[in-house]
Amino acid sequence: MGSTAVHLTIGDPSPSTLALVAGVALAKTVAALAPDINAQLKWPNDLLINGAKCAGILMERAGNSVVIGIGVNLVAAPQLVDRPTATLAGEGASLDRDHFANALGIAMIDALWTWRQEGVASIVRAWLPLAHPLGTPLRVSEQGIDGTFDGVADDGALRLRVAGGETMLIHAGDVELRRPVEEEK
Repeated sequence: MGSTAVHLTIGDPSPSTLALVAGVALAKTVAALAPDINAQLKWPNDLLINGAKCAGILMERAGNSVVIGIGVNLVAAPQLVDRPTATLAGEGASLDRDHFANALGIAMIDALWTWRQEGVASIVRAWLPLAHPLGTPLRVSEQGIDGTFDGVADDGALRLRVAGGETMLIHAGDVELRRPVEEEK
């Protein structure tokens, strides 16, 4: 879809939380332009439709700037061997690319303002209702850790409840949504 450069200023929250900012902007844009599509955010940087990846967010820092790239499958999606993909068109939304990009830009400005003026906790509060529900089974792939989604900490870290009830904070990693055990039978 495009990229946005965020020039960091003194007093900004942690730049690592910009993925949540972009996620809020992306999910709100989809909800506004395609309200019949049930899209959900997956920590830290994906937008899913029925469990299939429809959009992703990448960030790269260069000095005091962070470039946020957002790719959205409006009409076509790559075939991935490790996960299903989806398109907005495949879900019945016929969206003009430029209109979508403009709406996303406006949503990014709004989310960045919230991030700078109200802090990460405000972004987390906006992100949570746009994400998969609490209790969703997850796996942190690199570490092979299974648990359930227990929200997002005020610093943007994933809260993963593991066996025994302990909550781990995950600051980086590839997270997979898992089917509940009763669905796997």
